[in-house]
Amino acid sequence: MKHGYETANCANYNLLKQFATYNRKYCTDAEGIMWTRLSNNQLGCKFRRQHIIGDYIVDFVCLKNKLIIEIDGKYHNSKQQQEEDKKRTEYLNGLGFMVVRFTNDEIIGNIDGVIETISQHIINNTY
Repeated sequence: MKHGYETANCANYNLLKQFATYNRKYCTDAEGIMWTRLSNNQLGCKFRRQHIIGDYIVDFVCLKNKLIIEIDGKYHNSKQQQEEDKKRTEYLNGLGFMVVRFTNDEIIGNIDGVIETISQHIINNTY
């Protein structure tokens, strides 16, 4: 029997786990800022960071509320990456998750506004 946090594709788990561990250890500045505000149930729900869902590693997820927070750096501006992000979001939406995206600049320049947006998603269950 699987637990609620066991969301990974078993076939790729070991490789993805290595990437997730690396990403947690060497996070971006924006990810570090976000984690300081999401960790320890500060928004009233538990978030995990660099969590594997299927064949993807999401930046942050609240499994209980099925809410994923993605932080996009500049490389997400390329047409190819935007197509990949769309495919990824459609897959995650298909599993019942709501994906909310923020840029590095939004996190660094307006973390309070970002947290307010996330809080509203949690309060209003807009997913």
